[in-house]
Amino acid sequence: MTAHIQSRWERHSQQSLDWQSGSNFRGWADSKIEELEHVLKENILGFWLPRCLDFEHGGYAINFDRYGHPNGRRSKGIVTQARMLWLFSASFVNQHGGPELLHAADSGYQFLREHMWDREHGGFFWEVGASGNSVLGDGKHLYGQAFGLFALSAYGLATRNTDALAFACDLFDLLERRAHDSRYGGYREFFRRDWGAAPATEIGYLGMPAGLKLMNTHLHLLEAYTLFFLATAVPMARQRILELISILSQSVVREEIGTCTDVHLSDWQPLLTGDSARTSYGHVLENISLLINSSEAIEASTSRILPLCNTLFNYCLKYGYDKRNGGFYESGPLGRPADNRRKTWWVQAEALWSTLQMHHLTWDPTYLEIFNHNWEFVKRHQIDWTYGEWYEQVNRWRVVKSDKGHIWKAGYHQGRAMIECIRLLRECAAGSNLETRLSV
Repeated sequence: MTAHIQSRWERHSQQSLDWQSGSNFRGWADSKIEELEHVLKENILGFWLPRCLDFEHGGYAINFDRYGHPNGRRSKGIVTQARMLWLFSASFVNQHGGPELLHAADSGYQFLREHMWDREHGGFFWEVGASGNSVLGDGKHLYGQAFGLFALSAYGLATRNTDALAFACDLFDLLERRAHDSRYGGYREFFRRDWGAAPATEIGYLGMPAGLKLMNTHLHLLEAYTLFFLATAVPMARQRILELISILSQSVVREEIGTCTDVHLSDWQPLLTGDSARTSYGHVLENISLLINSSEAIEASTSRILPLCNTLFNYCLKYGYDKRNGGFYESGPLGRPADNRRKTWWVQAEALWSTLQMHHLTWDPTYLEIFNHNWEFVKRHQIDWTYGEWYEQVNRWRVVKSDKGHIWKAGYHQGRAMIECIRLLRECAAGSNLETRLSV
């Protein structure tokens, strides 16, 4: 961490923690693991189970108001259906629950297979009715396909279900045939139901013209391909992971500014006008975590991406972090402080994971200070300790807004953050001689 950022952070830190003693670190880590496990099991999983299980139609009911009351029967989208299937599968694999998690995962898997999969053309529909019997969005978007692959891979790992892993292989092969861009790298993102190319100007499900490539979509392709590779060891998946790491560490990075942007032409030329000339701090922080996680998963060296990850984190800390109160803001113009100062649940979740990833990679204790500060903000203001789950948004006056669950908000970001932070802290606490690591 650069000296001027570190010194500025230390002046604003609410408390100074002594990380020089290995025993002090392990004691702190154990206490944080206990807190994180409580939030995962009681606040997140405890909110969704059994509340989200649709016993009539299968899959998951996602729509709940801020008190956890059902918000009516609404449509089901591939993104949140797959994210919840991943959450229950990953929580089981990481031993954060028992058979109830597999039961919940079974329901999601069957719904994806029977109602969201296009049996004629292949690929997952974007959206179906509450019962799964009507198709409301039949286009094929790589963002949704990525989460489908992510969920199938997690379910296969959790259950050792060979049919699920074969299903995942079929989807991977389909994406390679239909969507991979062999000329410029990465993936074309939006298609018609039959996988015919949508007109370049047609607006896709993420609100962008079909001819563009988004960092956001490619982040989740990297995440999905990494888990798919761990589940299947398909050699081509490793090649694509390396390609996606290159894209997400080079093509989407604005080196002269030290951050990433989201919107690009098909040849990866960035669009830097209007709303495209902005940084989403959450996506930049997520990029850090996924680059590190994927590199480690395929046993590739992280030394080449470390300087970039450090630069990206420092940019978010400089322009997008509330150093007084804690919490990362939502977004801001390039090279300038955040002007969208809402604090959104998923951004805080990504920040927690990326901060510990950076500590795990560097053993710089400043990252632990930042994690601690931000976690205190999350505990005080983002988590609903009364009704469960996390508030979607907290504004500058700490007024919470919106529902606990809808077609874009489920248990994925915050659940993943808890699972990954627990894993990282356990690894550090179990294998650390902090004095030695800090002297390297």
